[in-house]
Amino acid sequence: MERMGMVIGVKPEKLAEYKRLHAAVWPEVLDMIRACNITNYTIFLREPENLLFGYWEYVGTDFEADMARMNEHEPTRRWWQLTDPCQEPLASRAAGEQWAAMENVFHTD
Repeated sequence: MERMGMVIGVKPEKLAEYKRLHAAVWPEVLDMIRACNITNYTIFLREPENLLFGYWEYVGTDFEADMARMNEHEPTRRWWQLTDPCQEPLASRAAGEQWAAMENVFHTD
């Protein structure tokens, strides 16, 4: 299992919409997240900075293949069309990233 954290901004004027969307995530999207070997997916909000911190545990063996599968899933792509305009990616993110990946520097069980 691999723990993964990521961060992104949320536009202040889109915060209510982002929360509303995530209060009722489409079942097809949740099913695809699970099918792609992601568990314990959590998103935290930090205000007033309007930062979203995402965390999940990847329990598969081929992350790139699972992410490609998710990227091809039409309901998930439509979901992202709703959520992406709410987000404000960090300028420091790596090329190709929407959410900026974070380094895991500490964990305790």
